[in-house]
Amino acid sequence: MRNSSRENKFEPVASQSDRALVERMTARDDRALGELYDRHGATLYSLAVAIARERADAEEIVADALGQAWRTASQFDPGRGSVGAWLATITRSRALDLVRARGRRARALARAAGESGEGLSAPLAAADAPERRVERQEARQLVGRSLAELPEPQRRVIELAYFTGLTQTEIAAELREPLGTVKTRMRAGMEKLRDSLARLLPREGP
Repeated sequence: MRNSSRENKFEPVASQSDRALVERMTARDDRALGELYDRHGATLYSLAVAIARERADAEEIVADALGQAWRTASQFDPGRGSVGAWLATITRSRALDLVRARGRRARALARAAGESGEGLSAPLAAADAPERRVERQEARQLVGRSLAELPEPQRRVIELAYFTGLTQTEIAAELREPLGTVKTRMRAGMEKLRDSLARLLPREGP
């Protein structure tokens, strides 16, 4: 009898399922990771941009997420969802970690400027010039706060749609709710978020 796992090892990665690629990752086959990136990289990048709002950061987030997937491939549980959903969950977590870190830094800079007076604000801004993001970081914090203030049912469908990439039909299946209910919650939640954006970010530039 032939050993199917050894046979699988020598099959071209492009012809294998996502789950088979994860199994190959546990055997430290970096070609499998490259193939998963080819299949899911664009989706993960879009997700990272949606959360971090910065393309350069999104590239870093996706790289970190794939690195984590490589290290934890043996922990993937197909019973909890698809490989794509697993990668999206890791990407979302890494993106939110980065956004929270930005927020902490922005608050620290704001406190330092406030305690030391206007004379310190210019040097601080210059020190942060490579990022040019302090104000936008604070704005993103406010938007995140607005999202957190949404009713749980509305917030949940928006998070599933924009942070994990599920369609409304998939969200309905995930939540075991009628599709019409999901659409109503999505519409109401997005209207509230648009109102928040109009109020909090009226002068945001590109």
